[in-house]
Amino acid sequence: MKILGKHLIVELSDCDPVVLNDVTAMEEYLNEAARKSGATIVRSVFHRYNPQGVSGVVVIAESHLSLHTWPEYGYAAVDFFTCGDRVDPYKAHDYLKNKLKAGSSLINELKRGIPSERDETIDHKPPPGKHAAPIG
Repeated sequence: MKILGKHLIVELSDCDPVVLNDVTAMEEYLNEAARKSGATIVRSVFHRYNPQGVSGVVVIAESHLSLHTWPEYGYAAVDFFTCGDRVDPYKAHDYLKNKLKAGSSLINELKRGIPSERDETIDHKPPPGKHAAPIG
């Protein structure tokens, strides 16, 4: 695979249900997680469900961070997808796990990119004038 980025699929359990249901806190924490990872925030959008639960996404220049919470189960499903090698999604994970007071965390790391015969990391953004394929 021609690797463009890392995608952490994270299961956080035994979290504080009050925190998981607080849309303002969730947005603050996921944005700060992005900053801690070294990402560049573009925009964030969050929604609180009735009677409970929060979903949100922080779009970053390097991809995205997202979460969905189930306060009734003390559970949060979180994605940290980062391209390039400047951003560290594990720093975002460590920060958010702490803020949600998660008792446990399960991380699955996926390499994201273009299928190929061998693994190699390629530039997130090719140098000017060097495109792998025509655009348009």
